[in-house]
Amino acid sequence: MKVAIIAANGGMFDAYKVFNIATAAAATDAEVGIFFTFEGLNLIHKEGHKQLPMPEGTEHFQEGFQRANVPPVEELVSMASEMNVKMIACQMTMDVMSLEKEHLVEGIDVGGAASFLNFASDANITLTF
Repeated sequence: MKVAIIAANGGMFDAYKVFNIATAAAATDAEVGIFFTFEGLNLIHKEGHKQLPMPEGTEHFQEGFQRANVPPVEELVSMASEMNVKMIACQMTMDVMSLEKEHLVEGIDVGGAASFLNFASDANITLTF
């Protein structure tokens, strides 16, 4: 099975959705690729992913995440990398935001939309967050 995910939003809930599905799919031996674009780059930014915003009025979820032993986003990013999830940062968005590969966590490829489309062309499941 092949799973293609586009991460275009950069909040805490987005991170949990993206990485929970990516790691769950990878655990079933699926080939998984995530394309991070626009605000989604926050999820793999060395500093940005440590301080992702929570939607207003949902602060109580943070306590629930801790109570349920949900790993922090930083750990989910590492898990995805260890599980061979292919993570591609959008080159165009990086250029627009003046970001360099050094600003991103280890294990991230940089490419254009065409490289992700090539990966996703035969995906069984495609998701956007």
